[in-house]
Amino acid sequence: MTLKSAKNSDLHLCAVSGDANDALTQRVYAAPERPSRTAFQRDRERIVQARAFRRLAGKTQVFTSRASDHFRSRLTHTIEVAQIARSVAQQLGLNEDLADALALVHDIGHPPFGHAGERALDDCLKRHGLCFDHNLHALRIVEHFELRYAAHRGLNLTLGVREGIIKHSRDYSVAQYPELASYLLDQRPPLEAQIIDLADEIAYLTADLDDGVESGLLEIDHIREHVDLLAICYAQVEREHAGIESKYLFYEALQRMQNILTDDLMATTLANACAIGAASLDQVRAHPKRLASFSPLAESQRQQEKRYLYETLYTCNALSREHEKAEQVVTALFDFWIADPEELPPGYVEQIETEGLARVVADYIAGMTDSFILLQYAQVKRAVRR
Repeated sequence: MTLKSAKNSDLHLCAVSGDANDALTQRVYAAPERPSRTAFQRDRERIVQARAFRRLAGKTQVFTSRASDHFRSRLTHTIEVAQIARSVAQQLGLNEDLADALALVHDIGHPPFGHAGERALDDCLKRHGLCFDHNLHALRIVEHFELRYAAHRGLNLTLGVREGIIKHSRDYSVAQYPELASYLLDQRPPLEAQIIDLADEIAYLTADLDDGVESGLLEIDHIREHVDLLAICYAQVEREHAGIESKYLFYEALQRMQNILTDDLMATTLANACAIGAASLDQVRAHPKRLASFSPLAESQRQQEKRYLYETLYTCNALSREHEKAEQVVTALFDFWIADPEELPPGYVEQIETEGLARVVADYIAGMTDSFILLQYAQVKRAVRR
């Protein structure tokens, strides 16, 4: 299945309609209709106006936000994912507004310090028989923590967006998560949600090479030797622009690599849908496997680059030291507030009775930006010394 046919596909038959009578556009609390905007457009506005969304600007993607203004933050990464997801949805005839909203909200549940912070918070909670899952925390944010309306807690997002928050990157079982039973856990998510995790992969695989070179931790020639897709793209650009400085050839090669993976995602997803004769959302939901995927070649190239990034960037000595510091900060603060919960802000103290102390402490930490948690850590260290 070619990209050309993907651009003229009939996958709109499998798209979420977004109509007023569609179950996926329904909200927990009644909200006045706005004829000028779709339900998912309104969700997008509620998401970008949320405090948790704004805080993504101060949260680590790969490098700490204080390292350089040029490195991606969670917010800039989110915007890049949204660009890719909306493009894919448009070309496949899916619901662009739903895909856009899901891309914008997909990382809203991440704690400070990126995956290192998430691992540390999860380890802390495991000591109390709990765990930290950024998808489920994102749902708590939009359903409970955001206070934007007089009549209710949360953002009152549609069922379609709340389902996508949970299911865009993994499947949950009703047996293990009975509290999520209303989110159709026995069915695959719509294609608009399925494409988000892969758009996320495309965005960070491109961006992390870019930021890795910018940081000085990766070298262009070394990447070309070990990442086949980038090497192919670089060679094409070099033939067309002989004599140009290597970093500019590299920048354009990254764009071509992103385009190749995006085009492959569109064409392969369409081919998968056509192979099962999918002509409705119900058929997408009932299929045993997700239909959104890369081709075998693109998937092997993706895995090769991901291994390279883990071996040369994510686990390098410089970042390992940052990760160790992050784990130290998160663990120390978690233990401090567990031992002395009265030091928590009053609003969090009030929730201990219903949510439990460990979960409340984790919720407080997860909402912090990198700079704020370092400030809290410094204050706690001074208080302990006294």
